[in-house]
Amino acid sequence: MKLPADRKVLLSERLHGIDLSTSTCDGREFEDCRFEECNFTETAFATCRFLDCTFEGCNLSLARVDGCGFSDVAFEDCKLVGVDWTTARWPNLALKSPLRFRSCILNDSSFFGLELPELVLDACKARSVDFREGSFPGARFCFSDLAGCLFNRTDLSGADFTDATDYDIDVNFNQVRGARFSRQEALRLLDHLGIELVD
Repeated sequence: MKLPADRKVLLSERLHGIDLSTSTCDGREFEDCRFEECNFTETAFATCRFLDCTFEGCNLSLARVDGCGFSDVAFEDCKLVGVDWTTARWPNLALKSPLRFRSCILNDSSFFGLELPELVLDACKARSVDFREGSFPGARFCFSDLAGCLFNRTDLSGADFTDATDYDIDVNFNQVRGARFSRQEALRLLDHLGIELVD
């Protein structure tokens, strides 16, 4: 199944089983659309706009989002490996993140230098994701696997890491004031302080 060729704007559409792998999707606008079990592997989205959309069970691995705009977009049970979110078009003033990820695979993706307050990564596998120099106050990383993620000069103030695992955050070079951590995993934060814990 392909997207309708005669319409640039799709409103309140349920799009099931779309296959645009290795194709280009240019200048389309999607509002209040639901994408279900679609294949967007290596799809080049160019200057598209997604508003109030949901992606469920879709594969967007290695998709390009150059110049795309996102507003209140949710990804559920999706695979988004290797997506460079820094190439999208972001508002100058972000009151809250326009993206939410639940039970997704985000390995090897990049949010380098982005300002996405209240970003949501719930129960995600987000290994080796680049969060350096970004601003994510109030973000939610609960129950997520964050092995190998890069945090440096990252604003994580008020972020929630409850039941997140395998993160490596140097408190000397990141803002973590008001952040929440599970007690056992929080011991990792002490690794960079050069102190020794004894029973």
